[in-house]
Amino acid sequence: MSAFCERESFRDCLELLLSESMAYTVSPTPAGPVGTQYCVCKVELSVCGQNLLDRDVTSKSDPFCVLFMEINGKWVEIDRTETAVNNLNPAFSKKFVVDYHFEEVQKLKFALFDQDKSSMQLYEHDFLGEFSCTLGTIVSSKKITRTLLLGNGKPAGKGIIMIAAQELSDNRVITLSMSGRKLDKKDLFGKSDPFLEFYKPGDDGKWMLVHRTEVIKYTLDPVWKPFTLPLVSLCDGDIEKLIKVMCYDYDSDGGHDFIGEFQTSVAKMCEAQDAFPLELECINPKKQKKKKNYKNSGSIIVKSCRITRDYSFLDYILGGCQLMFTVGIDFTASNGNPRDPSSLHYISPMGTNEYLSAIWAVGQIIQDYDTDKMFPALGFGAQLPPDWKVSHEFAINFNPTNPFCSGVEGIVQAYSACLPHVRFYGPTNFSPIINHVARFAAQATQQEFAADVNFGASVFPPDSKDLPQAEFAAQAELMAFLQWLD
Repeated sequence: MSAFCERESFRDCLELLLSESMAYTVSPTPAGPVGTQYCVCKVELSVCGQNLLDRDVTSKSDPFCVLFMEINGKWVEIDRTETAVNNLNPAFSKKFVVDYHFEEVQKLKFALFDQDKSSMQLYEHDFLGEFSCTLGTIVSSKKITRTLLLGNGKPAGKGIIMIAAQELSDNRVITLSMSGRKLDKKDLFGKSDPFLEFYKPGDDGKWMLVHRTEVIKYTLDPVWKPFTLPLVSLCDGDIEKLIKVMCYDYDSDGGHDFIGEFQTSVAKMCEAQDAFPLELECINPKKQKKKKNYKNSGSIIVKSCRITRDYSFLDYILGGCQLMFTVGIDFTASNGNPRDPSSLHYISPMGTNEYLSAIWAVGQIIQDYDTDKMFPALGFGAQLPPDWKVSHEFAINFNPTNPFCSGVEGIVQAYSACLPHVRFYGPTNFSPIINHVARFAAQATQQEFAADVNFGASVFPPDSKDLPQAEFAAQAELMAFLQWLD
């Protein structure tokens, strides 16, 4: 593993696996079955609009775009763009990233709204039109232009939508840290409010917006926050390709004042280092033509430019990473009497309950990434025989020196055998189990070629009163372990 990726990338993957997947919360209403899906790749969708309906009386519309996907016959919101203030021809810098499954018909709907309030509820905003198609249609065409329609199926005025697709097959990302120096003053009673826009050339020869920085208020020497983009988004993965950077002075009415621009390449920007920044002149072509003594409209400084690889979960697996799966089960009194059908621990005549469903759901996936398929299975929040003391870290097979179970079947058998022999108590405290997993992971990282990630799944009821405290304790243990890694 150490030869396969950078330490920081491994740490990020570990943090993601532990923080997002250490807790599996069972629901009283089981979710529907999930079939096997074969994700071909991730696709980035760029959206622009033209000639949108003007819904505002005293100004122009403030459009934003919402992406919906049809799931189980219903439209589900996936993401939203930013709002383009006072603009009937928006080019949204926010991109939609979706998983493309070639074996499925993935129906998408792009709906545009005029933002009138700060509410997240779409009915609070004026509808500007929509367009529906399949993801396959966009991917096969790379770029499409279509008429926007109203709810009655009629055209939304002369409004059109343009959607471009970009496959994110390149896992390289670029992180840029930039600032400005002595930019032109555009505000009459104050300094400029500068921001940057990054463009790449499209297949049609036109410049396509790929990123917009935040606005820095009241300064001619802005320092923008570092930002990270997929390299394929910025330059199609070609570091020699020219990109254009444009600098504007922000105006709240959307009529941003142009300060200047320059063209460069990622290869050129990569010359910048922390101690040796790269300074690029910001040129306003109109001023350059009118004024003989015109030099520039300030400078944009590339403080640092770094290209790294954004490794996927599959990259880690192919690189030799293994998952060591640990199960933690909640035996606290908040579950209710296991003999009561309303209890999450109640085993139905079919031989299952919510806990067993959770164990099977997670375990069947994870076990494929564990070579020996020997899984520690622990319990917490119960009184144990013979002295009936409460324990928050006990082996459900009652073998403290060897809590391992053989496969998911072994976990199920140990749980079923343990259930009648413990007394539910409390409180809900799975911090000791998280600490247990962290100790195992720490031992793995001490090996010369450590390639193991301990993956814990704690199973607890969603209505537990002690859950917030338990989650806080678990997060504290997790952060302590991650700090130890550093």
